[in-house]
Amino acid sequence: MTTLALDGVRVLDMTHVQSGPSATQLLAWLGADVVKVEAPGGDVTRRQLRDVPEADSLYFTMLNCNKRSITLNTKTERGREILTALIRSADVLVENFAPGAVDRMGFTWERIREINPRIVYASIKGFGEGPYTNFKAYEVVAQAMGGSMATTGFEDGPPLATSAQIGDSGTGIHAVAAVLAALLQRERTGRGQRVNVAMQHAVLNLCRVKLRDQQRLANGPLAEYPNDDFTDEVPRSGNASGGGQPGWAVRCAPGGPNDYVYVIVQPAGWAPLAALIGRPELADDPEWATPEARLPKLAKMFQLIEEWTAALPKWQVLHHLNTHNIPCGPILSPKEIIEDTSLADNDMIVEVAHPDRGTFTTVGNPLKLSDSPTTITTPPLLGQHNEDIYIGELGLGDEELRLLRSGGVI
Repeated sequence: MTTLALDGVRVLDMTHVQSGPSATQLLAWLGADVVKVEAPGGDVTRRQLRDVPEADSLYFTMLNCNKRSITLNTKTERGREILTALIRSADVLVENFAPGAVDRMGFTWERIREINPRIVYASIKGFGEGPYTNFKAYEVVAQAMGGSMATTGFEDGPPLATSAQIGDSGTGIHAVAAVLAALLQRERTGRGQRVNVAMQHAVLNLCRVKLRDQQRLANGPLAEYPNDDFTDEVPRSGNASGGGQPGWAVRCAPGGPNDYVYVIVQPAGWAPLAALIGRPELADDPEWATPEARLPKLAKMFQLIEEWTAALPKWQVLHHLNTHNIPCGPILSPKEIIEDTSLADNDMIVEVAHPDRGTFTTVGNPLKLSDSPTTITTPPLLGQHNEDIYIGELGLGDEELRLLRSGGVI
């Protein structure tokens, strides 16, 4: 029987919406027993953006696979007593309530550590300590304040958000790294510890190359950017690669919204690329032959490439470029991604059965461990595991469970 990486690790999941559930779902995929502790009304995302009446939404199902669910009203005295028992038996507690919410329940870090000195208590917040601490945090707010929006978009347009959830799920991944490190350290010290991860900080960590370029600006314009004018701030640079090798998304036939291929022009790729676009003479032309010569003409260079790609479907462009080892990738829409057989073969697009809504498609585990394979299981219905945990694991009786239910504790 396969033993998963986090077998035997119990996680109390007191999270909601996306940043916290994305972290605890990854822990569950790695084999942890993740118990989602929900208020009797459930995580708000069970009802948000519903596409099937009276069934949990895709917003909820795609963030809560492989978990168990119990309901608990922590505003009641008995609810807090039960939470104390749950903390006592847990290895990890993860929460993403507003700042101070768990403290106001009576569960400060000091109290939690007193209940269970070995517990890793992880909090996901919008911001660190300081003037922003009590700001309400949302995905795009974190992008705005972490450096992403100011540097995303085209030079003559407004700041843009990325649809990649770098504020929510990006923070969740950072939280997983911190929790795993704390568990590893516990193996040496025997002690748990407090873990704090802020959404603004996670976005900033993902935007470090723009801080690099901000400092480089002190020594003059950024040659690899397609922009003509520079101020004292890093400009928005459209689809420029942001790295040492220039790249751009070039249009392909028949010209639909996602008929593009992203092309990187490496020094070694220029000669074969020049031949592909029907301009082989540019490989030896001193005005084009070197990266230094091409940098001032990036817009013209990609225009020449697009004159070739615009007449071909993106998959044909992809074939030609890959044949010559030129780095590239087609722009894939969500529809194309769901239909991509290679992603399905790699268990990254997964079909999951659900008792209320039928089968739905979700993202698989991107963390591939040879000795800890992931099987994606259906997310729990609200309170589905109340009896298993309250009676089977905490030892409560059937009658007490009935009273807890009738009294609004669960």
